[in-house]
Amino acid sequence: MSETGRVFIIGAGPGDAGLITARGARLLAEADVVVYDRATEPALRWARPEAERIAAGAPAESDTAQDAISMLLAEKARDGHRVARLKWGDAFVFDSGGKEALFLHEQGVAFEVVPGVPLAIGATAYAGVPLSYPGAGDAIVLIRGYEDENDSMPDVDWASVAKLDGTTVCYAGARQVSRILQHLLDHGRSADTAASIIYNGTQASQRTVTGSIGELAAVTESDTGNPPAILVIGKVNGLREHLRWFDERPLFGRRIVVTRSKEQARELVDSLEALGAEAIEAPTFRLAPPEDPEAVERAAASVDQYRWVVFESANSVTRFLSAQQRGPRDLRAFGPVSICAMGPSTADELARYGLKADLVVPEHGDESLGDRLAARGPLEGQRVLIVRPDHQHDALTDALRRHGASITDLVAYRTTAATPESPAVQDLYRLMLEGRIDAVTFTSPTAVTRLAKLLGKEQAADLLNTTVVAAVGPVTAAAARALGIHTPIVAERFTIDGLVEAIVEHFK
Repeated sequence: MSETGRVFIIGAGPGDAGLITARGARLLAEADVVVYDRATEPALRWARPEAERIAAGAPAESDTAQDAISMLLAEKARDGHRVARLKWGDAFVFDSGGKEALFLHEQGVAFEVVPGVPLAIGATAYAGVPLSYPGAGDAIVLIRGYEDENDSMPDVDWASVAKLDGTTVCYAGARQVSRILQHLLDHGRSADTAASIIYNGTQASQRTVTGSIGELAAVTESDTGNPPAILVIGKVNGLREHLRWFDERPLFGRRIVVTRSKEQARELVDSLEALGAEAIEAPTFRLAPPEDPEAVERAAASVDQYRWVVFESANSVTRFLSAQQRGPRDLRAFGPVSICAMGPSTADELARYGLKADLVVPEHGDESLGDRLAARGPLEGQRVLIVRPDHQHDALTDALRRHGASITDLVAYRTTAATPESPAVQDLYRLMLEGRIDAVTFTSPTAVTRLAKLLGKEQAADLLNTTVVAAVGPVTAAAARALGIHTPIVAERFTIDGLVEAIVEHFK
């Protein structure tokens, strides 16, 4: 908590969490309190886990609700907190950011405004519809619509708008779209004018409908089940088939579940989203410190006393080397030590710290590891350090001892299982029952067994066999098969990149 509170009114962008500005993401990561609207929830990934999060519901539509939010911001700032107020799109474009900033000014509360990408800008760019283009008119008009489902029409001079030689963009509720189009026709706009309707702009569920004003007015007349949309009128719509890119990506619109912990999920989530998928995070466990943190510190300080150090996971590397950096030694202590990495991801994490593994085992669970280490030199009387999570105790220790090695078994971190009652698990269960999941990914045998336990062992196979299961390698796939779960996708390269490549190939 800072000594002097301040409110940061941050435009979070129109939906894609990656569209928040660099400054917005940095201030959000530093905030003590985050007040957010429902539409800005994707941007919460940039907030500190320990920050207080206050949901303000939908963007405030009534004066009473808006006053309550403004007073909350002022109160939190007066308590000395750095407050991030997340606003959908840009706070000063068709939003209540101006009202909140004025209230803070009148109350003498310090504030800053961080611009964001408005929906009209983001959705059209993602749909491949430029708002301006040479020869398509020299004016751009933004018209405010309504987020609720009333029939109110924007209060504008429709006769002037209809005569505009340029681009008109309007945010409209489902019951407004056809009425707006009809107003334009009634006031003289040609029925042949190109138009498009963009639903769920910048999200993996984005959908774009194109046609003429006359055609779209007809097809939307009785369609009230769609979400609010961006309506674009003008010649620029003719460029969509040449400029569309967002909905052309190989995994566009696919819902893919990531079962890794929050701490581990980012790489896979980012890779899937970059290819157009909607990544649904359903962590089966979270990471926690080991029961004896000092044991990790001691082992890191004396690492040069071992012949081999075996890292069983990427997080084992992170925890161990972080402990070493806090201690009296640095990476030079690894000079006489041979390093074994279980899995390419573990080797990659070592490389990130500047260490190259002498031996990389393709995937965790290779029972021949003891023989492979012994092939590099006698293990009789040699000290071997195994750095692992609490859930990966396997036959490796016994195999090394049979070769005469002296083993130090070090738990670098614990994993705490999720509960069936957690919101992420409940949401996943519902989506799978509704058949709305395209794939479920597993990056370890432990993730398979834990998700099966969360879903219920008797029905886990039935649920997972209704979708596509993707395993990072054969050991993980074997763990799934042991539970009766079919795995159509098994990565040939046992890495996150290899898993994503296999998913793309399958759906291609």
